[in-house]
Amino acid sequence: MGKQTRREFLKRMGFAAASGGTLLILPSCVSAGKRRAAKRPPNIVLIFIDDLGFRDLGCYGSKYYETPNIDKLAGEGTVFTSAYANAPNCAPSRACLMSGEYTPRHGVYTVGSPGRGKARLRKLIPIANKTNLDTKFVTIPEALKAGGYTSACIGKWHLGNKEPFRPADRGFDVVYRKDRGAYFNKEGEYLTDRLTDEAVKFIEDNKNRPFFLYLSHHAVHTPIQAKKELIEKYKKKKGDDVHNNPTYAAMIESMDQSVGTVCDKLDELGLTENTVVFFFSDNGGYGNATSMAPLRGSKGMLYEGGIRVPMIVRWPRPSEGLGRPGKTKPGSVCNVPVIGIDFYPTILEMTGAPKPSGQVLNGESIVGLLKGANSLKRKAIFWHFPAYLEPYNERQRPWRTTPAGAVRQGDWKLIEFFEDGKVELYNLKDDIGEKNDLARTMPAKTQELHRLLVKWRKSVNAPVPTERNPRYDPDAKQVKKRKGKKQKRETE
Repeated sequence: MGKQTRREFLKRMGFAAASGGTLLILPSCVSAGKRRAAKRPPNIVLIFIDDLGFRDLGCYGSKYYETPNIDKLAGEGTVFTSAYANAPNCAPSRACLMSGEYTPRHGVYTVGSPGRGKARLRKLIPIANKTNLDTKFVTIPEALKAGGYTSACIGKWHLGNKEPFRPADRGFDVVYRKDRGAYFNKEGEYLTDRLTDEAVKFIEDNKNRPFFLYLSHHAVHTPIQAKKELIEKYKKKKGDDVHNNPTYAAMIESMDQSVGTVCDKLDELGLTENTVVFFFSDNGGYGNATSMAPLRGSKGMLYEGGIRVPMIVRWPRPSEGLGRPGKTKPGSVCNVPVIGIDFYPTILEMTGAPKPSGQVLNGESIVGLLKGANSLKRKAIFWHFPAYLEPYNERQRPWRTTPAGAVRQGDWKLIEFFEDGKVELYNLKDDIGEKNDLARTMPAKTQELHRLLVKWRKSVNAPVPTERNPRYDPDAKQVKKRKGKKQKRETE
């Protein structure tokens, strides 16, 4: 699927020595004899991980983190090597996923205030931000109701806590949410495990009807907390220059166990052949806990490390006489760029649910890619982030990002920073680490992509900040923040 082989992908990412030149994906081993005839539309399980970095899985090259269940899922489905979140942090990525629309369409650009960090360091007044997903947007579970689906939101929502923006107001029939403070409650229960238990209960309760499960884990977001026995396990294991945090590794293992538990339950109930499983992350990894190398940057940046994420889709090829025609080829790899807004039209096509009247879907269904196609109709994908994000470590000072936008077309990527109009151009095929800025040496290509980005912004009415900040002080210096609520928010 695509011209790049698994061996070539790992070599390009610098993984060849780590895994012998092959993706660590295992052959399909769906339970036999327990399959149920699939005459109804497929169930949809969307496992959405918070802050999972591009290299944080065994099947994406990590030698330190252990993810056998996700690697197995990859072996039974399609691994995407160029999958992107719609934004470099949480809320806008989730708003795009649930609405199927780019950030300028719904106005959720960042988490909380767009004017974060020290005011005297901001050259511009950022664009106002929305923290709720407007009710004019029909969400995925609302759209699936027309097809008779029952839906559950288990875990993180982050698109509104009050009526009418809560999950229960937006099409979900079953909701289990917990404000993430610590991962352990007073009884010592681990949050990742509890969310998994709730997800399994929902599957059991709805095994005889089509369902949509949105399992939105808080893991592996800060605080970095894990089970003691798993931490001790990784303390005894040798890390490397890329991955070496025992507690974070333990968090990933618990997350992996969750995926295994959910997939095992589908097997047990005979639902595997009629269930599509999506695995995705809302943005790049947290740079103080993990590394996206050789990708540049981390969460909160429009460089690859902030937006390129792991993505796996398992859409089984049913046994003869069962279910629908064959879908994903086990162990396949897709190199075509895809993005979060593609989930909505993809799920509609898979389930046969009609597109909501008046709903604009900016993404494109990837059903063709899952069946073996090598391209999509669109020519480019875009990002718009007209906000500031303060740093969470010294390397990022004075900003993780200033207001910016980006476009990827083929192998080419351009980033525009709105404070001074600076543009950077990279060839991701030759320079996946975005080390060699070609903007000056290739002015024609730079202008071509910039015109494309400007044209797209006009098409979606994307506001660009231009008002100068009267409080800006060019001589001001960033100072370290004290620990507390503001310090915690920096990780968003």
